[in-house]
Amino acid sequence: MRIDAGFDITVPPGWHVAGRNRDNVPGTLLVHAATVPLPRIRGDFGSGVLPTLDPDDVFVCLFEYDREAVGTALFQSKGVPRPRPSEFDPSAMQWVRPGMSGGQWFFNTSGRAWCLFAVLGSHARRQPGALKVGALLRGVRIR
Repeated sequence: MRIDAGFDITVPPGWHVAGRNRDNVPGTLLVHAATVPLPRIRGDFGSGVLPTLDPDDVFVCLFEYDREAVGTALFQSKGVPRPRPSEFDPSAMQWVRPGMSGGQWFFNTSGRAWCLFAVLGSHARRQPGALKVGALLRGVRIR
């Protein structure tokens, strides 16, 4: 699936993906992916989606920042992250949701600055949840 000329994603079975240009920062993208159907109205970081997650579900947001951010310390990590189960934490969520776990990673690739935000439907099942996130991210190509 091509989101734009510089972003492609091979979507694993059972995932739903939607992408769009960010309204307030021209030339940047927002990509949502989840193992549940994506509601038409949802917040940048998953409000509207997260309440629908069951314990075996996951949500992923790839949020692009403007290109000036690439050279900053926050985005010094290079390449799309590969989150490990131990990196997910219930307190990493903007709003704590009982039983859920999340993580946030900042990175740059191809001269573009990104935030990866991922939520697992169950902290107790973070091993299989993290594997699902990894399977999705292996299909991401940013140019």
